Amino acid sequence: MDITVAKTAGFCFGVKRAVEKVYEQIDVSKKQIYTFGPIIHNEEVVKDLEEKGVKVINEPEDIEKIGDATLIIRSHGVSKEIYDIAGKSGVEIVDATCPFVKRIHDIVNKESKKGNTIVIIGNKSHPEVEGIVGWVNGKSYVVSSEEDVDLIDENLCKKLCIVSQTTLNYNKFNNLVEIISKKGYDINCLNTICNATHERQIEAKQIASNVDAMIVIGGKSSSNTQKLYEICKEQCDNTYYIQTVSDLDLCKLNSIKSIGITAGASTPKKIIEEVHANVRNEF
Repeated sequence: MDITVAKTAGFCFGVKRAVEKVYEQIDVSKKQIYTFGPIIHNEEVVKDLEEKGVKVINEPEDIEKIGDATLIIRSHGVSKEIYDIAGKSGVEIVDATCPFVKRIHDIVNKESKKGNTIVIIGNKSHPEVEGIVGWVNGKSYVVSSEEDVDLIDENLCKKLCIVSQTTLNYNKFNNLVEIISKKGYDINCLNTICNATHERQIEAKQIASNVDAMIVIGGKSSSNTQKLYEICKEQCDNTYYIQTVSDLDLCKLNSIKSIGITAGASTPKKIIEEVHANVRNEF
């Protein structure tokens, strides 16, 4: 069997940096370590950190209860409110927000202070988007469909600043921007999709279009992995979404001559290597 593993598969810069910061704190901190939400969207990594004593909190009010502790801000970033609460509570903050996400916080904060309406193209329930909304000083809209565009109040919003969730599908971003632009708004559009995300999507599409089957590895709650799966599925019907090697049904690959493997930005190298080795050894 011909096996192609995507060069861009696995941890991106922001995720690698965030995970390393947690392990560094495990080694040096004498305080109890917490992360605000799972540090990344990968169950295996989160489980390993929990076994090493790292605890996860999910609500702003939980910060006030943890006392003299270390709070690590995950790669997705958080709202300004979280920093304010932690500061008032005397909690030590270790900020592992991805620099590319941090840049979006700065953009929406600055643009909204000018009086511009912020439009964030992305998933409203994704923690990255929730964090971005929390840096807006004024009106904002989260848009993920054409129907959402219709909810923008044309009477109140003339000048729009458009940004994107970093892990969004590039084509989806362009399509929605085009729909918004036809409404006649004064638009300042900033494509804030991470380059690593865009490159990963391009490579995944290229590999999937040239193989008999495609394996996409990543956590079920990982937005960027879900996007990879959707892109690969469009090119290759035999596309499988797995979290670890134990999820892989090799019987489905019996008659396959070529297979591609890619992985989301929160997937550890070890898991990718295990899947690759398992497929290679079986066939």
